[in-house]
Amino acid sequence: MQTDWDSRRIPTRTGNSELGWQHFSRPHGITSCRLINAALNGKPDKLSDQQRNLEYWGSAIKNGRQVDFVVKVRYARTTDDGRYEAPGAKGKVGVITAYCRGMQKCPSWVN
Repeated sequence: MQTDWDSRRIPTRTGNSELGWQHFSRPHGITSCRLINAALNGKPDKLSDQQRNLEYWGSAIKNGRQVDFVVKVRYARTTDDGRYEAPGAKGKVGVITAYCRGMQKCPSWVN
């Protein structure tokens, strides 16, 4: 659970092949919470659907190399399509996916 600068508490759930950790770790190569938490430690860079779909952007830099990444969040009790519902009365779906811009899989050094 990470809290952004607007006091939103955003979970990163285990999920499945469509959302959460299982959705982004294997196909997009993000295997560390540090990358997710770094992006969420700020304000959303893009808001839509009455501020329920949020995007947080970040950059990973190492030895002069830079990779920009995106973390997409659903800050609502259900997903857009209504197929998934967060547990608890005040639960939020949380992190849907994360990926590095312009590439299929993030380089391993970003983790």
